[in-house]
Amino acid sequence: LSESFKKLKVLPPPKISIGVKSSGSWLELTVDTDGMSGAELTRLLSEYSQKKRYYRMKNGEFLALDDNGLMTVAKLVEGLAVNKSDLQSQKIRLPKYRALYLDGILKEGTGITLYRDALFKAVVRGMKSVEDSDFEIPLTLRPVLREYQKTGFRWLKTLDSYGFGGILADDMGLGKTIQVIALLLDERNREPDTSALIICPASLVYNWENEIHQFAPTLKVRTISGTAQEREELLNAASEGEILVTSYDLLKRDIAFYEEKEFRFQIIDEAQYIKNASTQSAKAVKSVNARTRFALTGTPIENRLSELWSIFDFLMPGFLFSYQRFKKEYELPIVRDQDEACLKGLHRMIGPFIMRRLKKDVLKELPDKLENVIYSGFEKEQKDLYTANAWQVRQQLEQAGDGGSDRIQILAQLTKLRQICCDPHLCYSNYNGSSAKLETCIDLIRNGVEGGHKILLFSQFTSMLEIIEKRLKKEGIAYYILTGATPKEERLHMVNSFKDDGVPVFLISLKAGGTGLNLTAADVVIHYDPWWNVAAQNQATDRTHRIGQEKQVTVFKLITKGTIEENILKLQESKKNLAEQIITEGTVSLGSLTKDDLIGLLIFS
Repeated sequence: LSESFKKLKVLPPPKISIGVKSSGSWLELTVDTDGMSGAELTRLLSEYSQKKRYYRMKNGEFLALDDNGLMTVAKLVEGLAVNKSDLQSQKIRLPKYRALYLDGILKEGTGITLYRDALFKAVVRGMKSVEDSDFEIPLTLRPVLREYQKTGFRWLKTLDSYGFGGILADDMGLGKTIQVIALLLDERNREPDTSALIICPASLVYNWENEIHQFAPTLKVRTISGTAQEREELLNAASEGEILVTSYDLLKRDIAFYEEKEFRFQIIDEAQYIKNASTQSAKAVKSVNARTRFALTGTPIENRLSELWSIFDFLMPGFLFSYQRFKKEYELPIVRDQDEACLKGLHRMIGPFIMRRLKKDVLKELPDKLENVIYSGFEKEQKDLYTANAWQVRQQLEQAGDGGSDRIQILAQLTKLRQICCDPHLCYSNYNGSSAKLETCIDLIRNGVEGGHKILLFSQFTSMLEIIEKRLKKEGIAYYILTGATPKEERLHMVNSFKDDGVPVFLISLKAGGTGLNLTAADVVIHYDPWWNVAAQNQATDRTHRIGQEKQVTVFKLITKGTIEENILKLQESKKNLAEQIITEGTVSLGSLTKDDLIGLLIFS
């Protein structure tokens, strides 16, 4: 060996110490490498990332690159997209939402000396111990919320307290709406001028309004709907402390009116509506000025990881980097290469900001069946048609005697009103408008199917089932349909097949499917139109909610707001023995309902 070769030294890697402190909405990292300059550290990490075993320093000496401390720094630099200039200055600034990810990597790493200030430790501790947080449930909702919903509320409060957003991704039927209402009510109790913007599919706008009225009547809520002029007037009249509810489509059209507004909270429901970041809806939602943003969805990822990126781009822009970087470093390795380490890294990053509970996770807290009323609101054409018919029926009622023939005619007219609520095409072949309830129903089915649920849908009107059938074909959703005209053999075959196959939806006429069916494969029941007779409705629900059912059953009743349907529901609740009081359609008597009761079905305050 030559003398110069003998003099070559292989030195151990530098001792690395990292300090982290919390400063406002930022984290400040200092990296000390035992006297090594930032520029040299940058070059050293570049060699390390190429899996080289040694690094040659300017003075000719070598450093061994087999150290865990270097691996930890390399993981941080790569995983958090630290730029070269920050690394060279050895002072790195990161958004506070990186706290848990950073803490996990630093704690796992060996070979480094770590210092964390008290504020940073408090953020990490707070995010990890949501259930033990000190956030008090609003007094009026304490008896209403289930324990897992209280945990969801505390999780939302924890994220908000640190300035973070998140995805509440509970399974359908577990009450995402009420958890958000609890958050809004709590903040309003602290700060009366708390404003919020809720954006949801058009089919759910009135449902949000109704749930807020029901669970937090002290909150001021304003639905932004109607014609362009009406919406402009509503927005101009909106005051501090109001909750505005609008649809994705209307927000997109009205975005200019929101530019000057600032909201304490922005909530998007059915967040998969912005899964494609390039759409006008996604761009409109992301342009709203709000301090804290939350997303609600039962299906955070439907087909592609880019959908998750788009939702996080709304919640906390930059959290999952640019889409190009996300695609290169996460989407392609995970989807194409099945890279487990990459998947684990993504889980670690997004985990603290997604709360997902399935029904099986909270079964002990749930009643044997969950019942939900979902409200729809008419568009103008359907509303005008309903109003004209309701006025006509009321005139007939006021002039009618108490004779049986009058009662039969009135029952027929009331049935017509219910059909207009379902879909005006049931009565008017030349109707060109839409049906609010049909859109709500299709949204509900779509979400259920995407969440892996099997659904029974009941309607009294077989012609309504045919309309739904056409829409399911258009949506590409497989279904069975059973009416009184279905032969016994075919009926038996469909029932048996539904237990095991991949068909997610079973359309059933209430009369044909109310008895004699065992459909425990389904865990979601939709009652498209409220039946006069509660007992018949319950009997239909029991096709799935019976012995042999191992899943939680969720029942949805679809109601058109401000119509006879809503009043039937109120009547059912006020007269529990309605089954005896109103005889089912096709009989002569309407039981003990007076003329005033019938007129009452048509009146709205």
